[in-house]
Amino acid sequence: MSKTPVFTGASVAIVTPYTETGVDYPKLTDLIDEQIAAGISAITICGTTGESSTQSLEEHIVTVDFCVKHVAGRVKVAAGTGSNDTEAALMLSLEAEKSGADALLLVTPYYNKTTQRGLVKHYTYIADRVKTPVILYNVPARTGLSFTAETYRELSRHPLINGVKEASGDFSLLAKTIAECGDELNVWSGDDNKVVPMMSLGAKGVISVAANIIPGVMAEMTAACIAGDFAKGAELQLRWLKLIDALFIEVNPIPIKTAMNLMGKNVGNLRMPLCDMEQPNLEKLKVALRGAGLL
Repeated sequence: MSKTPVFTGASVAIVTPYTETGVDYPKLTDLIDEQIAAGISAITICGTTGESSTQSLEEHIVTVDFCVKHVAGRVKVAAGTGSNDTEAALMLSLEAEKSGADALLLVTPYYNKTTQRGLVKHYTYIADRVKTPVILYNVPARTGLSFTAETYRELSRHPLINGVKEASGDFSLLAKTIAECGDELNVWSGDDNKVVPMMSLGAKGVISVAANIIPGVMAEMTAACIAGDFAKGAELQLRWLKLIDALFIEVNPIPIKTAMNLMGKNVGNLRMPLCDMEQPNLEKLKVALRGAGLL
C-alpha cells in the first residue's frame, strides 16, 4: 500500500529554548513563526535537538501541546515520543495525539536495546494503540541499535507506520530498504550532510538540525531534489557543508544552540550533562558562521 508521506521537504528538529526556570514559550513562539515564514514543511518538537532526554514528563507533554496549538495547522508537527520503555513511549504518543500532533517520531530503544524481533513488537504495540502516523527513528550512534532492511519491510506493512528518519549513514541499508519497501515506507534523512544523496535514492526530505539557523536553505535544497534538480541540490549541499559540519563538531545540540545564541537568538542554556563548547571548537564554529555570513 502506497503511503502519503506526513510531509515532503524540510522539517526543522527545533531546539527547546530555556530560561533558568523552564521552557521559554515566548521564544519558542518566535522560533516557530520564523521557521514557517522561511518555508519549512514541518516542525519536529521534543526530539534529540529539543533535549527531550532532560525534560520532565510534564514539560515534554506541555511543550508538544504548545507547539501544536501555536502552529495551528500552518505546517505539520511531528512530536518526539520515543523511549526505551514501550509503555512510556505509548503514553507520550497518546498525549501528543491528544494535542493534535500530525506524526509521532519514535527513536529505537536505547541502553537496554532489543533484538530485531523486539523492534517489531515494540513499534507494532504502539502503532496498534494510536491513530496518528508513526515515524521510526534510526540513529545507532546514539542508541547502539539499528534496523535491518527486513525489519523495515515487516514494519512497513503496518498501515500507521508511515516512514523512518534514517540517521545511520548506511547507504547500503538505505538502498535495500527503499528497494524492499517502496512507497510503503517513506524515508527522511536524519543527517544534514547527506540530504541530497539520500533524496537521489528516494528519500522524501530531511528532519534537520541546521534548519534552526538556515531554514530557507534546507527548504530550497529539498525542493530542488523533489523537482528532480539534483545538480542544484548538490550545489547547495556542498556550499553549506562547512557550516553543517561545524554544527556537529560536538554532540548535538551543543553547537546549534551555541550558534543560535552567538547569532542573538537567545535560546538559553543547555541542560546538564550537555555543557558549554570547548574553546577550540567554539572558535571553529565562529569561523564557520562568519564564513556563511551568519555572524
